[in-house]
Amino acid sequence: MPNEYTEDSLDTRSAHAYFKAKMAFTTGPAELQRAIDNNEVNVVDVRAAKDFAEGHIPGSVSLPRPAWEHTSALSKDKPNVLVCYSPVCHLAPHAALLFSEQGYPVMELEGGWREWLQHGGATEA
Repeated sequence: MPNEYTEDSLDTRSAHAYFKAKMAFTTGPAELQRAIDNNEVNVVDVRAAKDFAEGHIPGSVSLPRPAWEHTSALSKDKPNVLVCYSPVCHLAPHAALLFSEQGYPVMELEGGWREWLQHGGATEA
């Protein structure tokens, strides 16, 4: 299948803006582990409470969708890294929109819980 390039794919300014924003508001498992080790982030798991109970990133807090109005688990002093299920899960982006509107700094763990596990991230139950 040949690549189909469009005028949009040649727009270097838009590409720069997109990737700058992506780097500012997403993180990967290795970067997240470093940030956790340095106490630079607050990890917030937005998956269902039962899934959090079965396993989660050590030190993370559970904030499932029904509890999003209770923001006491969020930090205004450091980024809140939101964790959902997988690369196709939209819970973290929905939470990010809501929490950022309320003044909370947010980021998303790219690939979510599945990516964390695939990269050998530590877990606790």
